Amino acid sequence: MNLEQVLFLDIETVPLEASFDALSEEEQQLFADKTRYQRKDEISPKEFYSRAGIWAEFGKIVCISAGYFVDVSDKRSFRLTSFYGEEPDLLLAFKDLLDQHFSKRYHKLCAHNGKEFDFPYIARRMLVNDVPLPNALKIAGKKPWEVPHLDTLELWKFGDYKHYTSLKLLTNTLGIPSPKDDMDGSRVADVFYNEKDVERIVNYCERDVVAVAQILLKFEGLPLLKDKEMVYVNASNKKNTT
Repeated sequence: MNLEQVLFLDIETVPLEASFDALSEEEQQLFADKTRYQRKDEISPKEFYSRAGIWAEFGKIVCISAGYFVDVSDKRSFRLTSFYGEEPDLLLAFKDLLDQHFSKRYHKLCAHNGKEFDFPYIARRMLVNDVPLPNALKIAGKKPWEVPHLDTLELWKFGDYKHYTSLKLLTNTLGIPSPKDDMDGSRVADVFYNEKDVERIVNYCERDVVAVAQILLKFEGLPLLKDKEMVYVNASNKKNTT
């Protein structure tokens, strides 16, 4: 595998609104209908709304972080960039990255559980926000081997369709530094709406991207990334922290 042809990514999502009460009556009913089987009878839609960010119909993306390798065979580095702010703007910026640098047939996107979550979520929110889909997310009519997506969860399954392993558990199993030392996904909505600390979410998202890249390095039998190999580059309204 040519690692320089892979874009590693992770997204962070939150509910569309800060509270269930901010939804219209129709939206509240639609959310109740959508989540009926997950909630069961003892949990109300309002109590369950903190989890709304996992559905593209009731959530939005607040950060996309991406990373890619440079000069793997020589002086290796891993460049990280993050897009955050208003959802339409960050989606357009991410689309530009894909169109300009990762639009060839040999390019691939890689995420943990990306095929079930990150890739379709990004595509759905692009449609909602009238952002044209980049080629990397246009999979309609393609055969499975034509879809340019890698999923570290799928790689770890080794064909076992029943086996789910979280990113935190997989990094621990493989001896990779945990990306979850500050917070986990259940805290993102609270940090976004209550603490209003977007930078903390960005840092958390970037660590997940590094963890995904480390997992693929492990699969390829290559040395793990070191801190000195990380390079942070400009994107959207993010300052250069190189």
